[in-house]
Amino acid sequence: MKRTMMAFTLAASALACSGAAVSGQDFVDQARVIKADPLYETIQVARPVTECWTERVTRHDPRRGAYIAPIAGGILGGVVGHQFGKGRGKTALTVAGTLLGASLGRGYSTAQHRPRPRVENVQQCKTVNRYERAQHLVGYRVKYSYEGQTHYTQTTEHPGEFIPVRVRVSPANGV
Repeated sequence: MKRTMMAFTLAASALACSGAAVSGQDFVDQARVIKADPLYETIQVARPVTECWTERVTRHDPRRGAYIAPIAGGILGGVVGHQFGKGRGKTALTVAGTLLGASLGRGYSTAQHRPRPRVENVQQCKTVNRYERAQHLVGYRVKYSYEGQTHYTQTTEHPGEFIPVRVRVSPANGV
C-alpha cells in the first residue's frame, strides 16, 4: 500500500508540473462566426476589341499597253538610226534613234493609254483595349465570438460556421 500511495503521489506531482509547463503555451480552439462580409477591390480590366471600318482607296494602275509603244519606238528608232552614218557616227545615230523613238513612243502611249484611277472600298481592322471596372473579391471581414467576447479579423477565404483561434493562457500574477 505504501508503494501504491507513493506512486500516486509521484503521478499527481508530475501532472501538476506538466500543467504548469503547459499554462504558458498557446493552443488552438474554435470560435463561432457571427458574420462574414465580402471585401471587394475595384480594378481596371483590359478587354481587347477588334474595330473595323471601310476606307475608300484610290489606286492608279498603269496599263500594260503603256510599255509597248516606248519599247517599239526605241527599237524602230534604233534601226532607222543605224541606217545612217558611218563608223562611230553609225553608233551615235543608232543610240540617238533609239532614244528619240522611245520618247516618241512614250508620248504616243500617254496620249492613248491614260491610266484611270480605280476607287476601291477596303476594310481596315485593328485591335484596341477597352478598359472596364470590375469588382475583385479580396477577402472577408469576419465577426466572431469567443468566450462571450466579440472580435473581428480579415480572412482571404470564407471561414464557414467556425473559425480557428489561437488562445494563450498565462498566469495573471506574471509568474
